[in-house]
Amino acid sequence: MLKKAVLLPIVHALFKTTFTQAASARRATRRGASAAIAAVLATAAFALPLPAGAQRQGPQPALPTTQLSAGIHIIRAEVANTDATRRDGLMFRRELPGNDGMLFVFEQPDVQCFWMRNTLLPLSIAFIADDGTIVNIEDMAPQTEDPHCAKKPVRYALEMSQGWFKQHGIAAGKKLDGLP
Repeated sequence: MLKKAVLLPIVHALFKTTFTQAASARRATRRGASAAIAAVLATAAFALPLPAGAQRQGPQPALPTTQLSAGIHIIRAEVANTDATRRDGLMFRRELPGNDGMLFVFEQPDVQCFWMRNTLLPLSIAFIADDGTIVNIEDMAPQTEDPHCAKKPVRYALEMSQGWFKQHGIAAGKKLDGLP
């Protein structure tokens, strides 16, 4: 993150300086050559690679899905099972239809915590034990960094539109089937 914090202001300054100098040169010489130089410099600045830790600024592509069941309710859940897919989650998504959600799968049980940075939708999250039992459910407000944590170690977390669990009569202690 430090690289991003240093690189982006430098790139911004480069653009500002390049375009200011190009505009001054155009006014002074009234030739198109300086504009061409500015365009080349701007293109070169855009070509700079972003640091490996730079976060995407849009939703991640749709992930593979799995079907879960909560009693009579069928859930179509995208599976986030790598560090990168879990990190991006549902950030920048603008909708989450009906019975769709995202299932976060971890290598081993732990007290998992989530926040809503860059997440535009209000969500509810169910923290789920290895046997499919819901440990606790939390409602999460969009674009906040408030932590929402499992009450005990879990391997799974399922995000759905806010209120989905309550609307379908699903609470802590209920079981989900079909977990990978």
